[in-house]
Amino acid sequence: MKSIADIQAGVTKGDFLLLAKAISEIENKTNDAAIFLQSLLPQSIPIIGITGPPGAGKSTLINALIGDWVSKNKKIAVLSVDPSSPFHQGAILGDRIRMKDWYLHPHVYIRSLAARGHLGGMNSAMLSLTTLMQSAGFDYILIETVGVGQSEVEVASLADTTVVVLVPEAGDEVQMMKSGLMEIANVFVVNKCDRPNAQTFVNHLKQMIAENASAKSIQVISAIATEKEGIGDLQLAIETHHDGLAMGARKKELLLTKVMQLIVAHKMSLVDMTLVKNKLALEVEQANFNIFKFAHQFY
Repeated sequence: MKSIADIQAGVTKGDFLLLAKAISEIENKTNDAAIFLQSLLPQSIPIIGITGPPGAGKSTLINALIGDWVSKNKKIAVLSVDPSSPFHQGAILGDRIRMKDWYLHPHVYIRSLAARGHLGGMNSAMLSLTTLMQSAGFDYILIETVGVGQSEVEVASLADTTVVVLVPEAGDEVQMMKSGLMEIANVFVVNKCDRPNAQTFVNHLKQMIAENASAKSIQVISAIATEKEGIGDLQLAIETHHDGLAMGARKKELLLTKVMQLIVAHKMSLVDMTLVKNKLALEVEQANFNIFKFAHQFY
C-alpha cells in the first residue's frame, strides 16, 4: 500500500485513486492494511453520523451540508452504508445515485459501502475507514447509515456527533424509539418542515427532551433540506457539540468504545468459524446441549 503521505497528497489535488485503493484493502482486511492502519496519524476531524428512518431525507440533507462546506473551501468525505446485494455483497445503491451533484468534485470524496450483513446498519470496517479519513486531509467526515431502525444506534459508537433526521409524520415512530433515540442523538433535525403540523411535532420533540434529564443538551433543528433551510443552524449545532466533546469525558468514553471494538474484532478474527459450525452441528444433537459450555471451548 502507498503511504498516508502519498494519499494526503492525492486528496490535496482532488485525486482520490490512492485513497480508494486503500479503502478496498482495508475492507478486504489484507496484511498490508493492518500495518498501514498502525501508521496513521489522525487529526481531530469531526465525524458526523447521519441516521434516521428511510425517507427522512438524509441524503438531501447531506447534499445541502456539502454544498455549504464546499463554498467555504472545505474538504468533505462521505461514507454511505448501503444494503448489501444478496448476489455480490456489494452496495446496491451507488455514489452517483445518492450524491450525483458531488461525486466528481475535487473537494468531495463519496464512497458507498456494503453493510455485508453487519448488524447495526454499519460496515464492520467503518472504524478503520473513519480513522483513515481523519488522517487524509479532510475537514469533515460524514457517515450515512442505511436507515434500518433501532439497530442504527451503533453509529453513535463511531461518530463524534450523531444527527437523527426525522419528518413531521414520525410521531408514532418516535414514541416507539423514544429511549433509544434519546440515548444516541446529539442533534435532531426535523426535515420537510413545510409539511402540515411540522411545528407541532417539533414542539412535541422538544417537550420529550425537556422531560428527559439526560437529554437536555440535545438540540432540535427545523429544516427543509431541499431549500437549504436550517442548514446553517445544523452546522452551528454540529460545531458546538464537537467543541464541547473535545473538552469533556465523553471523548474518552467514545475512544474506549472504539478500542474495545478493535479488540473484539481481533479476537473474532482468530476464531475458525468453519470449525465452530461443524462442531456445533455435531454437538447440538446431544441431550441437554449447553451453549455456554460449548462456546467456552473456543475462548
